[in-house]
Amino acid sequence: MTKPEIIGSIRSTYTRVVCMVCEEKGIEYVLTETPLRAPEIFAIHPFGKMPVLRHGDFVLFESKAIADYLDRSFPAPYVFPSEPRLAALTEQWVSLVNTLIDRTFIRTYLYAYIAPKTADGGPDRQVIEAVMPALREQMGVLDRAVAQNGYLVGEQFTFADINLLPILYRVRQAPEGAEALAAATHLARYYERHAARPSFTSTIPPSGPPRRDTPA
Repeated sequence: MTKPEIIGSIRSTYTRVVCMVCEEKGIEYVLTETPLRAPEIFAIHPFGKMPVLRHGDFVLFESKAIADYLDRSFPAPYVFPSEPRLAALTEQWVSLVNTLIDRTFIRTYLYAYIAPKTADGGPDRQVIEAVMPALREQMGVLDRAVAQNGYLVGEQFTFADINLLPILYRVRQAPEGAEALAAATHLARYYERHAARPSFTSTIPPSGPPRRDTPA
Protein backbone atom coordinates (compact mmCIF):
# COMPACT_ATOMS: atom_id res chain seq x y z
CA MET A 1 0.00 0.00 0.00
CA THR A 2 1.19 3.54 -0.76
CA LYS A 3 2.65 5.26 2.28
CA PRO A 4 0.52 8.09 3.66
CA GLU A 5 2.18 11.48 3.20
CA ILE A 6 1.62 13.93 6.03
CA ILE A 7 2.25 17.49 4.85
CA GLY A 8 2.93 19.99 7.62
CA SER A 9 5.48 20.80 10.30
CA ILE A 10 6.30 18.54 13.23
CA ARG A 11 6.48 21.78 15.24
CA SER A 12 2.71 22.03 14.81
CA THR A 13 0.87 20.24 17.61
CA TYR A 14 -1.77 18.97 15.19
CA THR A 15 0.79 17.66 12.70
CA ARG A 16 2.51 15.88 15.56
CA VAL A 17 -0.81 14.35 16.61
CA VAL A 18 -1.22 12.71 13.21
CA CYS A 19 2.38 11.47 13.25
CA MET A 20 1.78 9.98 16.70
CA VAL A 21 -1.22 8.07 15.36
CA CYS A 22 1.00 6.57 12.67
CA GLU A 23 3.66 5.70 15.24
CA GLU A 24 1.14 4.09 17.59
CA LYS A 25 -0.27 1.97 14.77
CA GLY A 26 3.06 1.12 13.17
CA ILE A 27 2.11 2.82 9.89
CA GLU A 28 5.00 3.61 7.58
CA TYR A 29 4.49 7.22 6.55
CA VAL A 30 6.27 10.17 5.01
CA LEU A 31 6.36 13.55 6.76
CA THR A 32 6.88 16.36 4.27
CA GLU A 33 8.11 19.22 6.45
CA THR A 34 6.39 22.34 5.18
CA PRO A 35 6.09 25.92 6.49
CA LEU A 36 2.83 27.53 7.47
CA ARG A 37 0.69 28.75 4.58
CA ALA A 38 2.79 26.92 2.01
CA PRO A 39 1.26 26.30 -1.45
CA GLU A 40 1.39 22.53 -0.86
CA ILE A 41 -0.99 22.95 2.06
CA PHE A 42 -3.32 25.40 0.29
CA ALA A 43 -3.56 22.88 -2.54
CA ILE A 44 -5.50 20.61 -0.15
CA HIS A 45 -6.79 22.77 2.72
CA PRO A 46 -8.91 25.74 1.58
CA PHE A 47 -7.63 27.88 4.45
CA GLY A 48 -4.03 26.67 4.44
CA LYS A 49 -4.04 24.95 7.83
CA MET A 50 -1.74 22.05 8.63
CA PRO A 51 -1.54 19.12 8.53
CA VAL A 52 -2.98 17.74 5.33
CA LEU A 53 -2.81 14.17 4.05
CA ARG A 54 -2.09 12.68 0.64
CA HIS A 55 -2.58 8.93 0.35
CA GLY A 56 -2.34 7.80 -3.23
CA ASP A 57 -4.96 9.82 -5.10
CA PHE A 58 -6.87 10.61 -1.88
CA VAL A 59 -6.38 13.93 -0.07
CA LEU A 60 -7.76 15.04 3.28
CA PHE A 61 -7.46 17.93 5.71
CA GLU A 62 -8.13 18.48 9.44
CA SER A 63 -6.14 16.41 11.92
CA LYS A 64 -9.04 14.56 13.53
CA ALA A 65 -10.42 13.52 10.15
CA ILE A 66 -6.95 12.38 9.06
CA ALA A 67 -6.44 10.40 12.27
CA ASP A 68 -9.83 8.72 11.93
CA TYR A 69 -9.11 7.79 8.31
CA LEU A 70 -5.72 6.31 9.21
CA ASP A 71 -7.20 4.36 12.11
CA ARG A 72 -9.89 2.84 9.86
CA SER A 73 -7.52 2.19 6.95
CA PHE A 74 -4.80 0.34 8.82
CA PRO A 75 -4.91 -2.64 11.21
CA ALA A 76 -4.99 -2.61 15.01
CA PRO A 77 -4.07 -1.27 17.44
CA TYR A 78 -6.94 1.18 17.11
CA VAL A 79 -6.85 4.59 18.75
CA PHE A 80 -10.58 5.29 18.30
CA PRO A 81 -12.68 2.96 20.47
CA SER A 82 -15.56 1.12 18.83
CA GLU A 83 -17.67 0.72 21.99
CA PRO A 84 -20.31 3.50 21.78
CA ARG A 85 -19.74 5.09 25.18
CA LEU A 86 -15.97 5.09 24.91
CA ALA A 87 -16.24 6.42 21.35
CA ALA A 88 -18.49 9.24 22.56
CA LEU A 89 -16.14 10.10 25.41
CA THR A 90 -13.23 10.23 22.97
CA GLU A 91 -15.18 12.66 20.79
CA GLN A 92 -16.07 14.69 23.88
CA TRP A 93 -12.45 15.21 24.95
CA VAL A 94 -11.18 15.84 21.45
CA SER A 95 -13.85 18.48 20.94
CA LEU A 96 -13.12 20.18 24.27
CA VAL A 97 -9.37 20.23 23.67
CA ASN A 98 -9.65 21.49 20.09
CA THR A 99 -12.26 24.17 20.69
CA LEU A 100 -11.31 25.48 24.13
CA ILE A 101 -8.09 24.16 25.67
CA ASP A 102 -5.95 24.63 22.56
CA ARG A 103 -7.20 28.21 22.28
CA THR A 104 -6.31 28.91 25.92
CA PHE A 105 -3.03 26.99 26.24
CA ILE A 106 -1.52 27.56 22.80
CA ARG A 107 -3.28 30.30 20.81
CA THR A 108 -3.47 32.69 23.76
CA TYR A 109 -0.93 31.78 26.45
CA LEU A 110 1.95 30.31 24.45
CA TYR A 111 1.50 32.75 21.56
CA ALA A 112 2.05 35.57 24.06
CA TYR A 113 5.62 34.22 24.21
CA ILE A 114 6.29 33.03 20.67
CA ALA A 115 4.24 35.54 18.66
CA PRO A 116 3.73 38.56 20.94
CA LYS A 117 2.22 41.78 19.64
CA THR A 118 4.38 43.90 21.91
CA ALA A 119 6.41 46.83 20.62
CA ASP A 120 9.72 45.31 21.68
CA GLY A 121 8.89 41.72 20.72
CA GLY A 122 9.05 40.56 24.34
CA PRO A 123 6.46 38.37 26.05
CA ASP A 124 3.05 40.00 26.32
CA ARG A 125 2.72 40.06 30.09
CA GLN A 126 -0.75 41.57 29.97
CA VAL A 127 -2.11 38.67 27.90
CA ILE A 128 -0.24 36.11 30.02
CA GLU A 129 -1.61 37.45 33.30
CA ALA A 130 -5.14 37.70 31.90
CA VAL A 131 -5.24 34.12 30.60
CA MET A 132 -3.70 32.36 33.60
CA PRO A 133 -6.95 31.92 35.60
CA ALA A 134 -8.56 30.15 32.63
CA LEU A 135 -5.43 28.07 32.03
CA ARG A 136 -5.34 26.91 35.65
CA GLU A 137 -9.07 26.17 35.63
CA GLN A 138 -8.76 24.05 32.49
CA MET A 139 -5.69 22.28 33.89
CA GLY A 140 -7.88 21.40 36.86
CA VAL A 141 -10.55 19.88 34.64
CA LEU A 142 -7.94 17.71 32.91
CA ASP A 143 -6.36 16.81 36.24
CA ARG A 144 -9.65 15.47 37.55
CA ALA A 145 -10.35 13.64 34.29
CA VAL A 146 -7.17 11.54 34.46
CA ALA A 147 -7.07 11.13 38.25
CA GLN A 148 -8.75 7.72 38.43
CA ASN A 149 -7.31 5.70 35.53
CA GLY A 150 -4.49 7.76 34.06
CA TYR A 151 -6.32 8.15 30.72
CA LEU A 152 -8.92 10.56 29.43
CA VAL A 153 -11.17 7.71 28.29
CA GLY A 154 -11.70 4.52 30.24
CA GLU A 155 -8.61 2.42 30.84
CA GLN A 156 -6.98 2.69 27.44
CA PHE A 157 -4.76 5.03 25.47
CA THR A 158 -6.92 6.66 22.82
CA PHE A 159 -6.85 9.47 20.31
CA ALA A 160 -8.13 11.73 23.09
CA ASP A 161 -4.76 11.33 24.84
CA ILE A 162 -2.78 11.65 21.62
CA ASN A 163 -4.63 14.87 20.84
CA LEU A 164 -3.76 16.39 24.22
CA LEU A 165 -0.15 15.36 24.82
CA PRO A 166 1.54 17.64 22.25
CA ILE A 167 -0.34 20.60 23.74
CA LEU A 168 0.90 19.77 27.24
CA TYR A 169 4.41 19.40 25.82
CA ARG A 170 4.25 22.92 24.41
CA VAL A 171 2.57 24.64 27.35
CA ARG A 172 5.16 23.38 29.83
CA GLN A 173 7.92 25.10 27.85
CA ALA A 174 6.87 28.45 29.32
CA PRO A 175 7.29 29.10 33.05
CA GLU A 176 3.71 29.69 34.16
CA GLY A 177 2.48 26.76 32.10
CA ALA A 178 5.12 24.47 33.58
CA GLU A 179 4.19 25.63 37.08
CA ALA A 180 0.47 25.09 36.47
CA LEU A 181 1.06 21.59 35.11
CA ALA A 182 3.29 20.65 38.03
CA ALA A 183 0.59 21.83 40.44
CA ALA A 184 -1.98 19.57 38.75
CA THR A 185 -0.41 16.46 40.23
CA HIS A 186 -2.57 13.81 38.52
CA LEU A 187 -2.14 15.51 35.15
CA ALA A 188 1.61 15.88 35.71
CA ARG A 189 1.94 12.14 36.40
CA TYR A 190 -0.24 11.41 33.38
CA TYR A 191 2.02 13.55 31.20
CA GLU A 192 5.27 12.02 32.46
CA ARG A 193 3.92 8.51 32.00
CA HIS A 194 2.72 8.97 28.44
CA ALA A 195 5.64 11.18 27.42
CA ALA A 196 7.73 8.01 27.67
CA ARG A 197 5.74 6.32 24.90
CA PRO A 198 7.78 5.67 21.73
CA SER A 199 5.16 7.52 19.66
CA PHE A 200 5.80 10.62 21.77
CA THR A 201 9.58 10.47 22.02
CA SER A 202 10.04 9.76 18.30
CA THR A 203 8.01 12.86 17.34
CA ILE A 204 9.56 15.46 19.65
CA PRO A 205 9.92 18.60 17.51
CA PRO A 206 12.80 21.08 17.32
CA SER A 207 12.26 24.21 19.37
CA GLY A 208 10.24 27.09 18.02
CA PRO A 209 7.00 27.45 16.05
CA PRO A 210 6.60 26.32 12.42
CA ARG A 211 8.22 28.56 9.82
CA ARG A 212 5.83 30.84 7.96
CA ASP A 213 5.78 30.90 4.20
CA THR A 214 4.58 33.74 1.99
CA PRO A 215 0.77 33.62 1.91
CA ALA A 216 -0.65 32.00 -1.19
